[in-house]
Amino acid sequence: MFIVGITGGIGCGKTTVAKAFADRGITVLDADAISREVTEPKGEALPQIAEAFGPEVFNEEGGLDREKMAAIVFRDRNQVDRLSRIIHEVVLDMISKGIDNLTRKKEKVVILDVPIPVKKGFVDRCDFIIVVWADHAIRLERLAERGMDAEEAERRMLMQMTEEEYTNLADQVFYNNDGIDLIDQFVDEFIKKELNPRGIQLPN
Repeated sequence: MFIVGITGGIGCGKTTVAKAFADRGITVLDADAISREVTEPKGEALPQIAEAFGPEVFNEEGGLDREKMAAIVFRDRNQVDRLSRIIHEVVLDMISKGIDNLTRKKEKVVILDVPIPVKKGFVDRCDFIIVVWADHAIRLERLAERGMDAEEAERRMLMQMTEEEYTNLADQVFYNNDGIDLIDQFVDEFIKKELNPRGIQLPN
């Protein structure tokens, strides 16, 4: 199993790049999607979150209230780290189980789409890490399109790793400042240069 990690800061477009791999038949394990699952009602991460932050961060259905949680954590780096540790432990455990399941199915490659590249369970598990990055102004524009105001976007970016910290982990950096055509070109070249020589052929 060849494990490819894709990571990058908010608004850089890492999930769009991961989707391009998925469109070519490669399984993607999406940490953000898994983190949403584990914070829904009866989710695996809820008991630890309740113990750390109290019941006020939950909604009426019993799941995590993301707006309330964001209001707490994105103003305090220590709180960000605290929440991240809780969720990462659960998410990485589920990713590990997903990799094991794909290995049993004899799949040869998997993409891990992970926003925060923790060492244990991501960096130490990946055979190849792609960092997706974009210019600051472009990131702000993309986040505005999601409905996030500039102040909130700046705050969230400041809470994340720097460009240098991300790129120091990379086997390859993709600067995603342009459109989907360049993403498709990058993904096709990666498959040709990194997957095909390892005997990994994708369905047409």
